[in-house]
Amino acid sequence: MIWPIVAVVLGIGLTVISADKFVEGAANLATRLGMSHFLIGLTIVSVGTSSPELLVSAVAAANGSPSLALGNALGSNITNITLVLGATAFLLPLAVPKPLIARELPMLVIVSICVCLLAIRGSFDLIAGVTLLGALPLVLYYLVRNQEKSEGAIEITQHKLGTAVTLTIGSLLVLIGSSKVLVWGAVELARQFGVSELIIGLTIIAIGTSLPELAASVASALKNNTDMALGTVIGSNLFNFLGVIGLAAVISPFAIENDVYLRDLPWTVGVTVLLFLFSRFSSKQEINRSHGLLFLLLYVSYLWNILAMIAPNS
Repeated sequence: MIWPIVAVVLGIGLTVISADKFVEGAANLATRLGMSHFLIGLTIVSVGTSSPELLVSAVAAANGSPSLALGNALGSNITNITLVLGATAFLLPLAVPKPLIARELPMLVIVSICVCLLAIRGSFDLIAGVTLLGALPLVLYYLVRNQEKSEGAIEITQHKLGTAVTLTIGSLLVLIGSSKVLVWGAVELARQFGVSELIIGLTIIAIGTSLPELAASVASALKNNTDMALGTVIGSNLFNFLGVIGLAAVISPFAIENDVYLRDLPWTVGVTVLLFLFSRFSSKQEINRSHGLLFLLLYVSYLWNILAMIAPNS
């Protein structure tokens, strides 16, 4: 029992730290290659905050645990909105820029509904995986084509070339290794506690891999960059829907458990639509403290729902 717990705790810690260092090293190298801060933010930083979900899900799918991968993606999206944005908004109300309401949030709602429609087929197979992965660059292009470039949007620590290369490669290797350790620990915990790998992915792994988004959102909000706080979550959720689920389906096509239809997909779409409604129809167009508190309560309710569905089977 002790070693799987150690593996999960250590895996989450190393995954979060190595993902942060990977972003730092890769962004530094991209600066040397002449990429603008704007482009780095749209690519390396946005992908980097989702790299724990991506690597963990890819390893899980490759190891024959695709339900863990799906649980990680859906659980992370629910966690990002209810826990990450909820906690951030409760600390400091988040003003929602009009471009987010006009483009990013509607796109997130559309993508979440499309994922549900694909799931109705009963499985995420190779066709679904290729469809989701193929949609990812198209969605990114749609979102960025009218964006105004902002050179001051992110801060990039400067390193010497050798340090930047070592940091990038080393952190990537640690990220891959820690993902393997985390998946092993999660699978073992699922077996020992007699619960499905889906549940472990929806809870423990989802919370752990959402820590980068939580740190980035709180830090951005405290610096009054509320659009970055929201953008981090929206970008991460889009990447989880399209990139994480898509990659897992391509690596190892899998059937969808009944609980996903009854609980996880409705919750995912529901909180996504609620985020859009709060942003669109709030009198001040902001996610205020009341909204943040409601999101936090919804997260507690979601965890309670999971426990309630586990109990009859235990």
